[in-house]
Amino acid sequence: MAIDWTRLRAAAAEVAQRAHAPYSLLRVGAAGETGDGRVVVGCNVENASYGLTLCAECGLVSALHATGGGVLVAVSVVAGDGHRLLPCGRCRQLLLEAGGPSLLVDTDAGPSELGRLLPSPFTGADLPAAGDGDG
Repeated sequence: MAIDWTRLRAAAAEVAQRAHAPYSLLRVGAAGETGDGRVVVGCNVENASYGLTLCAECGLVSALHATGGGVLVAVSVVAGDGHRLLPCGRCRQLLLEAGGPSLLVDTDAGPSELGRLLPSPFTGADLPAAGDGDG
């Protein structure tokens, strides 16, 4: 599958304009392509209690599930001016469950597999099986 990175960047830049960023003034948009070719988007939503702020990637993953689910195969994250941004560690973890380690992430150096950007991730395999706990 050929990824149209220009289309993904444009979709991310467009949704970044709808971000709610009154504190940092950094509008961020994320666009992802699913295995069936759909494009889903999300933007950051800041909160006065900074820890409650939602990253654009959070909105993207929510939109993925709200529009029928599937698997992300490519993601582009950009600032409001179109400059590419790398997902933070928290968002890399979130994206891992939405696309897996082979998810392509748009970087200034070209597409990079998420598994390279998030080595040794925490996964469902790290969770104890139901009933394995002592409590």
